[in-house]
Amino acid sequence: MLRLEGILPPIPTPFTNDGDLDFAALRENMSWWVTTGLSGVVVLGSNGEYVALREREKLEVIRRTRELVPAELCLIAGTGAESTRETIELSQAAAGLGADAVIVVTPHYYRSRMDAASLIAHYRTVADACSVPVLLYNVPANTGVDMTPDTVLALSEHPNIVGVKDSSGNIPSLTEVLRRKPENFAVFAGSASFLLPALALGAVGGIVALANVVPVETVALYGAFQRGDLATARALQLRLLPVNAAITARWGVPALKAAMTFLGHPGTTPRLPLLPLGDPERQQLKQILTTAGLLDAVRA
Repeated sequence: MLRLEGILPPIPTPFTNDGDLDFAALRENMSWWVTTGLSGVVVLGSNGEYVALREREKLEVIRRTRELVPAELCLIAGTGAESTRETIELSQAAAGLGADAVIVVTPHYYRSRMDAASLIAHYRTVADACSVPVLLYNVPANTGVDMTPDTVLALSEHPNIVGVKDSSGNIPSLTEVLRRKPENFAVFAGSASFLLPALALGAVGGIVALANVVPVETVALYGAFQRGDLATARALQLRLLPVNAAITARWGVPALKAAMTFLGHPGTTPRLPLLPLGDPERQQLKQILTTAGLLDAVRA
């Protein structure tokens, strides 16, 4: 039985300086992440630069990651594509490579036509054809498509659509989904910027970029909430907000990878057209990490 709860990082895809996949770096990072209390990992999400990967590279990332993730931890693979047919093909391939579930971002190139009817038809068709559970992925800042609560709730009735990662940051919309959803439909906060509020409203956990950089602290926030220790959870939420903002809304994937490197892990470089952080931004990021108590001032 797939258990969907807790903290899962949407992991970055590591690249060499030449832009090739760097599986040695993936192995090193995974050996760290699996010791930190995470519930699993998500590959080929926005932080995984999935739009910059060819199909064969996506499948190789899934295969290599499955080899590194213990069976007791969940592996969720991003398989969203612009066409329903390609999404089904990638989802079936991911299942064959050992993914426990797939997470499917909204199609968005024809965003003016991605109304409720189109999205419902897309996701139901994918879920009908997929042998593993399907999660919805709503990230309107990247796609320009925002699934309404009514759309999410209509899809939650499908027996093979088991949850949603909501990265919209729209708390009233998230609240409406949580208020009306079926009991076994898992709602994940898609950003640590609102992780504690989402948990308080009934989310089962977070699929959050911050967990790549500070997995122990992010898991501790979740654990404190589960224990009813709201003071500790609140303190962690407030302390980590500037770090989360830097690696998401402010500078994105380049900052996420730089932060991992600063903290002693192989963040590696992003793949073009994304560029690494420039020196001024790197210094600002170091200061943010130092202020949060994550990087010694001497080391920074």
